[in-house]
Amino acid sequence: MRHVVIVLLAVCCFGVFSYSQTADELIAKNIQARGGMEKMKAIKNIRMTGKFEGGGGFTASVGQENARPNLIRQTFSLQGMTAVQAYDGSTGWQIQPFGGKKDPELMGEDDLRDLLLDGDFDGPLVDYKEKGSTVEYLGHDVVDGDDALRLKVTLKNGDIIYDYLDPDTFIEIRREIQQFIRGSQRDRVVGLGSYKPVAGVMFPFSISSGPKNNPDAQTSTVLKMEVNVTIDPADFMLPASLKTEEKKSGLVGVH
Repeated sequence: MRHVVIVLLAVCCFGVFSYSQTADELIAKNIQARGGMEKMKAIKNIRMTGKFEGGGGFTASVGQENARPNLIRQTFSLQGMTAVQAYDGSTGWQIQPFGGKKDPELMGEDDLRDLLLDGDFDGPLVDYKEKGSTVEYLGHDVVDGDDALRLKVTLKNGDIIYDYLDPDTFIEIRREIQQFIRGSQRDRVVGLGSYKPVAGVMFPFSISSGPKNNPDAQTSTVLKMEVNVTIDPADFMLPASLKTEEKKSGLVGVH
């Protein structure tokens, strides 16, 4: 009987301790686990290349360049053609040759939402208040049968990211993303794994994504990652042909 009471007390105390942790405390532990804020902020840009795998053995080459604070350029190459999506800090643009469009065009809101998430240099948890986001700690949850700590990040635009941390390492292992576009909700799941250190900072080298009912629908594997390299600013910039089009249409960039 005494043993049972001790076990129950231990369980209760663990529960109280778990929920007494605040979102900010967990974020601080996550930042430390990734390498610490100093090392993270010392990285000014990133260039990576990798392999994309979709359903049915479909593969392609992918690349990504990021520069602070939110510049991004992504490429997707297959059968001698390369698609491009980029954000220059105010406007998103793309080239989609697989749809027969070889000229640059402005990105629609739907596609731009995803690109802006990938362009957030340090991720949604770091400096979240400065970004206009709020974060809540929702307690423990289960990811693929394992315990996880669940954080709810509400972005400035109203979209929500449920961020899951490993309770032992405090590294991010999953994101469930809810986007609200023109009255409709779009959900997708991103899995983060195979972490490796680059310049003293931990990065995921395996990234899966898909809908909730098939979260591993596609996987990107990082083959090479470089930081603080020479990147031409023109890689991100809106092409000259689109600057004229943007002025004529009166479109305002998304910040």
